[in-house]
Amino acid sequence: MVSQPAAVDGQVAACDLLLTGGRVIDPETGLDDVLDVAITGGTIVAVGGPPPRAARTLDVRGRVVTAGFIDLHSHAQTIPSLRLQALDGVTTALELESGAGDVAGSLERAAAEGRPVNYGYSASWAQARMDVMDGSSPQGGFLDFTNGIAGTGWQQPAGADDLAKILGRLEDQLDAGALGIGVLVGYAPQTGRGEYLRVAGTAARYDVPTFTHARFKNPQEPGSALEGVAEVVAAAAGSGAHMHLCHVNSTSLRAIDEVAGLIDGARASGLDVTTEAYPYGAGMTAVGVPFLHPDNLTRLGIQPSNLSIVASGERPRDAERLLQIRRETPGALVIIHYLDESLEADLSVIHRALLLEDTAVASDAIPFTTPGGLVVEGDQPLPGDAVSHPRTTGTFSRFLRTMVRETGALTLSDALRRCSLLPAQFLEKASPAMTRKGRVQAGADADLIVFDAAQVTDRSTYDAPQASSTGVEHVLVAGEFIVNDGTVVASAMPGRPVIRGAR
Repeated sequence: MVSQPAAVDGQVAACDLLLTGGRVIDPETGLDDVLDVAITGGTIVAVGGPPPRAARTLDVRGRVVTAGFIDLHSHAQTIPSLRLQALDGVTTALELESGAGDVAGSLERAAAEGRPVNYGYSASWAQARMDVMDGSSPQGGFLDFTNGIAGTGWQQPAGADDLAKILGRLEDQLDAGALGIGVLVGYAPQTGRGEYLRVAGTAARYDVPTFTHARFKNPQEPGSALEGVAEVVAAAAGSGAHMHLCHVNSTSLRAIDEVAGLIDGARASGLDVTTEAYPYGAGMTAVGVPFLHPDNLTRLGIQPSNLSIVASGERPRDAERLLQIRRETPGALVIIHYLDESLEADLSVIHRALLLEDTAVASDAIPFTTPGGLVVEGDQPLPGDAVSHPRTTGTFSRFLRTMVRETGALTLSDALRRCSLLPAQFLEKASPAMTRKGRVQAGADADLIVFDAAQVTDRSTYDAPQASSTGVEHVLVAGEFIVNDGTVVASAMPGRPVIRGAR
C-alpha cells in the first residue's frame, strides 16, 4: 500500500485505491460528473485529473460516488445495528438527541469494542437530571435513559442548587468531548422554561448546538406543537445558541405547515435554528413517556390501539391496559402509529416535513432488542427475533427512493446534500474536523458510498425491521471498506470518534 501520495507536476502520481468511472456528486461544489476518485489512507487525494497509479482499482461505472451519510440522531450505538445502518449508506452515526450521561466513558467503550462507522455523543440533559435528582447515575445512551425513566424526581422542576449541579454536569460532558447538549424536554414537560433557557445559554458559551425533542407535539392549544417549537425559537433568540430541532416530522405531525412558517421566520431574522426529519409515519420510544399517557392520546389524534409494544407486539385494547403497561414496564419500547402511510393525506404530511428548507435527514434509529428486552450488543449476528423500528435500517434509502426516484420532489444532488453535507455543516463550529466530512473533494475524509441510483431502496417494514436496504454496493470509512459488493465486511472497524473541538 502507498502510505503517502506522490505528486508529479501537481498531479497525484500514486494512491491506495482508485474508484474509476463513477458519477461523482459533491453537493457543496455542485460537482456532478463522471470522474475518478483517488484515495490514500483515510483521505481523498484527487477527484478527476489523470488517473494515478493505484494499488487497487475498482470500476464503479454506472454508479454514484458520494459522501457517506451523517446520521445526527442514531440511538442504535451497537455493532449489529450500526452495520445495518452502514448498508443504508451511513458512515457516521451520532447520538445527539438523548446523548450520553458519561461521554468520556461512552467514547472509551466504543473505541475498545470497535465501531464500523464514526461515532460521537452529546451531553445528556435528561441523564444529568436523573443523576442529580434521582441518584441513578446513568452513563450510557438512549436505553440507559429509558431504564431510568421511572424515576420519581428527574421530571420535576429543579431548585437553584439542583439546577447548578445539572448545568455543571453538562459542562463536564462538554469538556469531555460532547458535541452539544441533548435536551429531551418533551420527556419532562413540567421542567421550567427558565431551565431550558439556562441550558441554551450553556450551549452558547461553549459554541455548540442543543438537540431538542420539543416540549409538546399536540395539534391544538394549549401545549401544542407550535408552542413547543416556539420555545426552541425563543431560546435561540434569548441565548444566541444554535438550536437544533429533532425529528420535526414527529414533533409537528399535522401542524407541520404552521411550524414551517415559524422556523422560516426565525431563520429570516438571523436565528440559528436547524431541523431534521425521517420518512416514516410512526415514532418509537419508551411507553412511559408523558406524552403517551392515555389522557393525552386523543389530543394527538390516536388511541391506545395505535401503540404497539415492541417486545410482544401487543396493541393495548384500552386506556386501562395502557396504564397497566406504563406502571409495570415504563421503559418498554413502543411504536406509535401517528400517521397512516397508506393514506395520501398522511403521506403528504411526512413529505412536507422532509422537504422543509435546509432540513437534514436523520433516522432516530433504535438499537435492536430481543423480545425479552435485551439489547443485542457485541460483534455478533442479530437473532432472528430481534426487533426495532424500520427507520433503523431503511431511512436514507427510503428517502432517496421516495423523494428522488418516485416523486421527483428533489434532485439527487439536493437529496444527498440533506444526507451528508447539511449535517456536517451543522456540527462544524463544535467540531471543525467535520469540515472534512460530507464532501467529495481532495483533502476530505474518505468516508464514501457507491450506490445504484436506479435501484437503491429500503426493504424494512414494521413487521420485518431487520431487512437491510439494497442498492448501496460499497461503503468506505476512512478509506476502508465496511461494505463491499453489498456485503458487510465483518472484520472492518475503522470508525473513529467525532468530538468537540477536534480539527
